[in-house]
Order: sequence, then structure tokens, then C-alpha cells
Amino acid sequence: MLELRRQLRVGPARLGTELGVPTRTVGAILQRNRVPRLAECDPLTGEVIRSSKQTAVRYERDRPGELVHMDVKKLGRIPGGGGWRANGRGGPGDNRDRKHGLGFDFVHSLVDDHSRFAYSEIHPDEKGATCAAFLLRAAAYFADHGITRIEHVMTDNAMNYRRSNDMARALAQLGAQHVLIRPHCPWQNGKVERLNRTLQTEWAYRQIFTSNTERAAALAPFIEHYNTRRNHSAIGAPPTSRLSPT
Repeated sequence: MLELRRQLRVGPARLGTELGVPTRTVGAILQRNRVPRLAECDPLTGEVIRSSKQTAVRYERDRPGELVHMDVKKLGRIPGGGGWRANGRGGPGDNRDRKHGLGFDFVHSLVDDHSRFAYSEIHPDEKGATCAAFLLRAAAYFADHGITRIEHVMTDNAMNYRRSNDMARALAQLGAQHVLIRPHCPWQNGKVERLNRTLQTEWAYRQIFTSNTERAAALAPFIEHYNTRRNHSAIGAPPTSRLSPT
């Protein structure tokens, strides 16, 4: 089966037909042997041209501040009186599309790789200057809680991170090295991506907010809860348990 895959460069359905084997069985065998998906390969040569999740390696840095992950998540703003979650689909404040929406809030976040200690702020944009100023405030917040030095900052390849002079100056001020993930591989920045999902499910959408201001005011208390009282599934304790007392 593996040899036929190399020769024909076809998917499980075609291989199953050629060999008289159920498609699901073919897929399981390919996955077990770490054969990359066709979408990740050059159609002419069969060589891998894009990193895949199959190549992802789980890791954890040895000490706080050795590596932090940075990202921005967009959330639709809530109109006064509440959006569709409060008033129903099609009702007053239905803000599910651009025509009726009020634009977006940009939730900037920083997560320490070792401890999962986090910090988030809401801003009206994700420009380089905004990202840089956030990074410096987040670093100060980390320092107040025992992470006194940030050595590496990992981000995606967005222009606001990669080409921003403000970001470059902020990194230089911290004495930190900028680490970029591979293009089209968001899982390499997975710890902050996971925080984004947690913020959605446990802060932004856990309860019905009747205004954007109300939701924004609930962010800082949630981050405090996340860092000090909520058990993180990856470490079995709150993030502050891995930090030195300050």
C-alpha cells in the first residue's frame, strides 16, 4: 500500500479501490506510518512542501520567561442592550454580520510557555505600535509576578509583528529574540491559540453580556482567575504555582 501511494500519489479512496481495502483502513495505515496528506505535497514530485500537524512536537520550556507566545484574537463588539445572544437571531442588536455589527475588539494575549501564566488586553486594532505597547505592558505584568526576564517571543508571521519597527524596538528594549512560526502552521504557537479558545468559551461567551463595556470589564478578573485559581489541564495546577513568590 505504501509503495502504491508513492507511485500513484493518490488518496485513500483510490488506493482502497486499487487494493480492495476499505477506505478507512487505508487512511488508518497511512496515518500510522506518518504519510503526509496530499495537500501538503508537491503534486509533481510528491515532496512535502508544507509542514503538517503530523510533524508537530510537544514541548515545554524549562523555566518561566524562556519563551512566551503572543497573538491577537478578534471578537465582534456587542451593541448596547446586547447582541443576538441576548436578544435572539434576527432580533434587536443582531450583530452577526458586517452590515449590523459594530466592528471588532482585538484581544491581545501573551502566554508563558513553562508556566502558562497569561496576560490579555482589549484594543481597537492590531497595528504594530499597538502590539509593541501591549508587549511592554505584558512584560511589566509578568515582572510583577516573578517573570523578570523574557528571552524569546514567538508570534505568527503577520506584518504587524514581522515588519513593525515598533515591535523591533520593544523586543530590543526587553532584550528578547523574536521567534516566528512556520507559515501556515498556527499549531506551533499552540499555547496562546489554546488560551484564545479558553477566553472565548470561559470569558467572552460563557455568559450573556448586554454591552461591550460589560464584557471588557470582565476580562481582567477572568485573567486573574485563570492565573491564580483555575487548574490548567496541562500542568494540573494554576499557572502561578510554577512561579516564584514575589
